[in-house]
Amino acid sequence: MAKILQDGASYTFRSYFELPQDTDEVLAEFGYTYGKARLNFPVSSQPMPGLETLQAQIEETLPYVQLTSESAKREVLVAPVLMRVATLSHQVLRFEYPLKVNAWLQGTLDYLIRAHHSLVVVEAKRDDLTRGFTQLAVEMIALAMDDAAPDQIYGVVTMGNLWVFGLLDRPTRCITQDISSYRVPDDVEDLVRTLVGIVTMD
Repeated sequence: MAKILQDGASYTFRSYFELPQDTDEVLAEFGYTYGKARLNFPVSSQPMPGLETLQAQIEETLPYVQLTSESAKREVLVAPVLMRVATLSHQVLRFEYPLKVNAWLQGTLDYLIRAHHSLVVVEAKRDDLTRGFTQLAVEMIALAMDDAAPDQIYGVVTMGNLWVFGLLDRPTRCITQDISSYRVPDDVEDLVRTLVGIVTMD
């Protein structure tokens, strides 16, 4: 198969969203395999103050906003969920986090939570979760290049109302996309409990 990435060329994370090739073909360029499976995540059982308020706020807001842009979805659906996760887990939520590993792995991560034993990167998209996952996977690969990175790196691609998880396993150089998904606002409690479970696991 012909090479997709050209030596001497420069690519941002956004570039991978725009590539026409399938996810497995793009990730093979970095020596990673790709698959889909039902993933099992740690789920927090701790009290979740503010969760009912968050769900009510989203449900009350949705009839009165036009979610036709990526920025609108971020502000109305994505950021409020992640801010609640950061508050509950006592972890810093980073917005528009710059990252450069090399000319093929560089750009800005929409959201990043770096806990002691885990990493979660979130990529927000207006549409096209398939290509969005390709971009997310490359961002996870960039984070895995750090020698101090954990063996497993978690990622989520979202259109605001739909969230799909991915898992990078460094030892096997495999990225798995979860075949299930979370919907907001209906699954907001399950989504938050899963994210909190990931960032607070020992």
